[in-house]
Amino acid sequence: MQKIIVIGNGMVGYKFCEKFVSKPNSDQFQVIVFGEEPRPAYDRVHLSEYFENQDAEALEMAPRSWYEEYNIELITGVRITDIHRSTKTITSSTDESYTYDYLVLATGSSPFVPNIKGVEKEGVFVYRTIEDLEGMLSYAAELKLKNPNAKAAVLGGGLLGLEAGKAVMDMGLEPHIVEFAPKLMPRQLDARSSQVLQLKLESIGLNIHLSKATNQILGNGSIAALEFGEDDVLDVEMLIISAGIRPRDELGKTCDLEMGTRGGIVVNNKMQTTDPSIYAIGEVALYNQMIYGLVAPGYDMAEVAANQILGKEDFLMPSDIDMSTKLKLIGVDVASFGEPFMPASKGHSVIFEDKTKHLYKRINVSHDGKSLLGGILVGDASDYNMLHQIYLNGMAIPENPSELILPASEGGKSFGSVMDLPDTAQVCSCESVSKGAICCSITENGSNNLGDVIKATKATTGCGGCKPMVVDLVNETLKSLGREVKETICEHFSFNRKELYDLVKINRVPNYQEALNLFGEGHGCEVCKPVLASIFATITMETANKQYEIQDTNDRFLANIQRNGTYSVVPRIAGGEITPDKLIVLGEVAKKYDLYTKITGGQRIDLFGAQLHELPLIWKELIDAGFESGHAYGKSLRTVKSCVGSTWCRYGMHESVTFAIEIENRYKGLRSPHKLKGGVSGCIRECAEARGKDFGLIAVDGGWNLYICGNGGATPKHAILFAEHLDDETAIKYLDRFLMYYIRTAGPLVRTAPWLEKLDGGIEYLKKVVIQDSLGIAEELDKEMQSLVNKYECEWKEAIEDPNMAKRFKHFVNTDDTDDNLVFVPMREMKMPKAW
Repeated sequence: MQKIIVIGNGMVGYKFCEKFVSKPNSDQFQVIVFGEEPRPAYDRVHLSEYFENQDAEALEMAPRSWYEEYNIELITGVRITDIHRSTKTITSSTDESYTYDYLVLATGSSPFVPNIKGVEKEGVFVYRTIEDLEGMLSYAAELKLKNPNAKAAVLGGGLLGLEAGKAVMDMGLEPHIVEFAPKLMPRQLDARSSQVLQLKLESIGLNIHLSKATNQILGNGSIAALEFGEDDVLDVEMLIISAGIRPRDELGKTCDLEMGTRGGIVVNNKMQTTDPSIYAIGEVALYNQMIYGLVAPGYDMAEVAANQILGKEDFLMPSDIDMSTKLKLIGVDVASFGEPFMPASKGHSVIFEDKTKHLYKRINVSHDGKSLLGGILVGDASDYNMLHQIYLNGMAIPENPSELILPASEGGKSFGSVMDLPDTAQVCSCESVSKGAICCSITENGSNNLGDVIKATKATTGCGGCKPMVVDLVNETLKSLGREVKETICEHFSFNRKELYDLVKINRVPNYQEALNLFGEGHGCEVCKPVLASIFATITMETANKQYEIQDTNDRFLANIQRNGTYSVVPRIAGGEITPDKLIVLGEVAKKYDLYTKITGGQRIDLFGAQLHELPLIWKELIDAGFESGHAYGKSLRTVKSCVGSTWCRYGMHESVTFAIEIENRYKGLRSPHKLKGGVSGCIRECAEARGKDFGLIAVDGGWNLYICGNGGATPKHAILFAEHLDDETAIKYLDRFLMYYIRTAGPLVRTAPWLEKLDGGIEYLKKVVIQDSLGIAEELDKEMQSLVNKYECEWKEAIEDPNMAKRFKHFVNTDDTDDNLVFVPMREMKMPKAW
């Protein structure tokens, strides 16, 4: 039996093993894998998630039992020191020797550490392994005990550097990004998109320092500051270096394989080195004189090497490697594909930019306007998958290319179906899964749903960026076969939200456990529990206090948890109207509990920084002053924004404030599939921004014009005119029916705008249901809404009056003491302007 030794058990080394054992005749080989780290391969792409749960097993590509199942010998915690090509043996750091027939080098890369004076000081880390992260967490915890306002810097503003910036925020330290170039992500973004990204990152708390060359690291034994110039110093107590990578090619050097001038082991299109028995894959391999730092090319290399060893010599690495990428950096979509930077000699660029929403979209097209050559997306990358496929497959583009990136309100249009893609289109680049393979899994191989397709093809199991396109392909293929397309909640309930809503209502199911017993299986999960919580609330107006254990995190504590572990408190200020006495109470409470105050876009006052045990104390003071919960934490009505209306404004046509207050008080506490926002403007000047809301009313001659299904966020939509010249009573009647129909039929976490887009018949159908009562359910919808309005209870008031409910706000179950070991770090210094 021939022996294959794989040196390196990272993502690409594991992928070689996975692909190899899936092929015919692989059982004729013995496979031994060496890894330097103490654990099996894990997902380094999502390494930052370790800061959220510190669960290393959650990142594992496969457990040790998987290797055993496929007769792969996995040896961890051992470094290979030498390769002896003449004898086809390797030597380990434990002085053991192993022979091989084929050797696969998957040693990956190591962090590049610049030669900066003082880099050896305590508190300086690299961002590469779980052990690195564990060291950072331990060091950060000690820092915060000494200084709650401790700062940490990240050296490098590229992909990994910004991920490290998120890690700093997750550790509760003040984050600073230091980049040598004049822009963030210099390899992927142009100057304008980089600026938009910078503005967005700064808005969520990152401090960005560009064009900074670090001369030395200051401090006595441990880091105290970074020095950029004589008078340019940044005080920090911790540094994470993420300034690039260098291939781990030392084994290639010691056995005289051909090396690149800048490092890396030279390979051909078979992934062979200059020794035909030795292959190199991933970030150690120099192919086309390049080191590819993305996981997808590494997986392709693993596939090629596996096939070559098994004798499939026609399976070669393509000469052109697609470096397109889509990722979410600290909650911000960023993507680039094809040629992101377009010289005028090659083509033209079309750019859409909205800095107020931190959006930037650029596409590059050929001079004749017929071909898409590349692009950049920041803030909203929802169109990336389709744009990427148009580029890869040379598909036709609209006569006006701007339609590909403009919002629908400004002339943007849909640009084809996923079914228009050729069967050869590679939908999942991580696993090299084509559109044809996905469709054939259903049409020929018996897959019946998304889960079956994923099991059969492994599509979406890499980075997951292709999942929206895979979902669309599965649904469209099933529809083309005349089969039912069913979107289920999760594996525990084979129903969608609408079906569960009907089942719970008709059967008068009182709680989650009974719903699981009657209609589900297993023990449930964190997906289906909040969905059922929403359903119970929208049927009976049940508050989040009643079934505490099935709520989302924020609903469990009736407050939004913030990045540093504290909570925000947002009392309701209906229509934005507030008395001086209530303003004084808010100020007094904020001062008493040392809370940061912020006026929100919804005309409320947000109080940040409350500790868990303080929440009931704060709520009691606010409730005693006449406030109640603003439900800023819930999938429910948030606010109804208003202008000052005809009482004060000389342009006002109707009294918008009074009507906004009436509407907000009517729907307060109303639970829904996603959050709801409203607006009432007293004239067409639109100061309440009513057309940017889920529902909005604008005063005109003869009454109100009602607009519905707009929203802000990453994909903003203008609300659509639904009915004109309505009196107050009719406006509320139509709103009641619209909201109840949305609550009944929308999927989980689907806002009104995307719900309407997928509603058969669209806005005209909705008008027939709500206005013309085409389904004969108008009276039923009216009664349901009035019943919910009548059942409203303030959740905060419930929590402070019921001793059992109040227990969950204690640090310990057997005492009222607080945990003195907790250190809460302010997210942002309040900087006051200097006096002139």
